[in-house]
Amino acid sequence: MRRLIVGALLIAIGFGALALPSITLLQRNGKINEIPLLDNRFRIDHKVDKITLLFFRTRGAPAVVLVKPDGSKLYAPQALKNENLDWFDEPSYDLITISNPTPGPWQVVGSIQPNSRIMVLGEVELHVDPLPPLLFRGETLKVSGHITNDGKPIQTGYFRDVVSLFVEFTSTNNNNYANFGAGTQSVTAFKDDGREFDERPMDGIFTGEFKLSFPAGEWQPEFFIETPILKRRVVKEPLIIAEPPFDYHLELATDKESEHELLLRIDQDIVKPETVIFQGKIFYPNGEEKMFTLNEEARLYRKVMIQNYDWGRYSIELSAFGENVNGREFMATLPMYKFEIERPIEKVPELPLAEQKMADQEKAAEIVDDTMSSGTMIAIILFGNLMVLLFGWLAIRIFVQNKPIKLRFKLPSFKKKSELEIEETEIENQKSDGNGSKNDKSGDILNLSMSDD
Repeated sequence: MRRLIVGALLIAIGFGALALPSITLLQRNGKINEIPLLDNRFRIDHKVDKITLLFFRTRGAPAVVLVKPDGSKLYAPQALKNENLDWFDEPSYDLITISNPTPGPWQVVGSIQPNSRIMVLGEVELHVDPLPPLLFRGETLKVSGHITNDGKPIQTGYFRDVVSLFVEFTSTNNNNYANFGAGTQSVTAFKDDGREFDERPMDGIFTGEFKLSFPAGEWQPEFFIETPILKRRVVKEPLIIAEPPFDYHLELATDKESEHELLLRIDQDIVKPETVIFQGKIFYPNGEEKMFTLNEEARLYRKVMIQNYDWGRYSIELSAFGENVNGREFMATLPMYKFEIERPIEKVPELPLAEQKMADQEKAAEIVDDTMSSGTMIAIILFGNLMVLLFGWLAIRIFVQNKPIKLRFKLPSFKKKSELEIEETEIENQKSDGNGSKNDKSGDILNLSMSDD
């Protein structure tokens, strides 16, 4: 057996056997998977071909540094260029794999956790409890799993702290079920930290709960842990997730004074009716909420009375607790039940013929006013746009192009006009003078007036 030596300690990591009289072995069924550090020093035997070391350090501290027997050092970035070195630098631990390590005393430098141990990973396995055979959508399941190293539970708390158990459900793509083509549903991930649904911290058992909130049908459960330390996956046999064993029947109120009735029918082929308890909340259209509880009864029907708030949308949130026909207790969150009452249409009374004509005329006048106002608004908008363009052009020409505004137009000449008027007046006077002389002569000749004498 190939061995890793730490002071007076020896770790088994391979095959064969080696015994040194002066060395005390800490073994567990012939295998050694972890050892304490003595002043951050350990020794690697010359028989070791490959070793995987796990150092836990203060979260956020830099990666550790390994000092070889010859005094040279190994750093995490060297793993990119060294074929014999694999180094995973995580926030709280370092996972280091060394091929053909130098025999002799080694030293680790860094913020190592108190009582930290070197772990040599052997045959790591994941074990998960079987799932119950009778399941339905909305049910909450509790699952437990644990990890073993060479068949034994891992007792190092730091190791369990960096490992999470993931749960997935993959559709079998059976076209006889509603989940055909649904793909993979990632359900949850939980740790052995005593939080949420985990019962005890650092007891080596991962415990958690999750809801079957995906469509009913045929699914294949898968559980896995995947970290730089290890990758393990457990695939369970396909199982059927049925629809919830509860049906709904709604009877609406006949008038405003009565209440709506929601009947819940229990499928006695899946659950025991006498053990079922319902708890829920009613959401009314006006924003009010009301809690209710329906206790155990040896009946297949349960009734929920819903106050009638006239038209609007109603929602009922339901949870069920009880036992199935196999005697297993269940807890399920059922899909929210919703119904809506449409708003009543008010009937408009008919108007007499004369009033109808007047109403039509008023409506036509309103349409004309609206059209005129629309036309006025369009004209105002167009005029405003033109003024904006004009002022913009003037601003660019004056302030940007530095060109003056020249207005080219001629005012009418009042001087020329007066001269023409004077000339025309003189001509008219001359004509009037000629005509007057003629009239005077003719007056002398044709004066036929008789004197008073």
